[in-house]
Amino acid sequence: MQVICTEAPPRPPTLPPPLVPPLHVRPPSLWATAGLIATYFVLQIVVSTLVALAIGAAAAFGHAGQSLDHAIPPTFEQPAMQALLATLSLGIAAPLTLWLARRKWPQLWALAQPPGLGFVLPRNLQFLALAVLAGLAAPLLGAQLTQLLAHGHTVTQDIQQLGGSTPLALRLPLVLMVVSVGPLLEELLFRGVLLSALLQRGHAGWAVAISSLAFALIHLPGLQCQWYALPALAGLALVLAWLRLRSGSIWPAVVAHGVNNLLAVAGWFVALNLPG
Repeated sequence: MQVICTEAPPRPPTLPPPLVPPLHVRPPSLWATAGLIATYFVLQIVVSTLVALAIGAAAAFGHAGQSLDHAIPPTFEQPAMQALLATLSLGIAAPLTLWLARRKWPQLWALAQPPGLGFVLPRNLQFLALAVLAGLAAPLLGAQLTQLLAHGHTVTQDIQQLGGSTPLALRLPLVLMVVSVGPLLEELLFRGVLLSALLQRGHAGWAVAISSLAFALIHLPGLQCQWYALPALAGLALVLAWLRLRSGSIWPAVVAHGVNNLLAVAGWFVALNLPG
């Protein structure tokens, strides 16, 4: 019997798996953005109130017969207590707000461009050096503009008055909050969530302008409603928005914001060396 061997038919080429379309990423809504910003400030108020009640209760307990209403005011007239409240409220409210944003928009966190929030390295590390230069120049130019608009009026800010009269032991942690945690949280809110929400609903120029104006106005209470400080703050916000969009990352804006704040509070430590 003759066996005829035949070759097996060639197998069809293996096709690559079909490409899965990316998930639809929804940008933050304006309502959700406003809610997150409001939550941040409400958290600060709640933390400050709870800490004040706890310290006031301890002070009343230490002075037998003194009521809580009479114990709290003299306790918090001390600059050290005010600095402690500011440090704790920012140190607790900011991480909680960051966690809420990370939980609500996990897919947006590491996206470079809006609607992403930009928590990635910049496309070019030179933007970080540029951010340092911008952070150094902004308070110097902004101070000149503010003084020009103030027409001789004294320009004060709550955080500057607080830090300048705070003991060194509490001044250091307060500075740490002001130059790191504060800028990180504010950049998330204004150049991250708010800017992304506005860019999906209008022209980029309007989105940058509105988010910058909102950033300036939110600082107005801390500036004791001195309107002539607003243009400098809005100008700083425009620079931060430019860094955010051009670099594809939120980190250059955080660095510039932190350097700006560091230069603004440097006087807290210069005052320690003044005679008298």
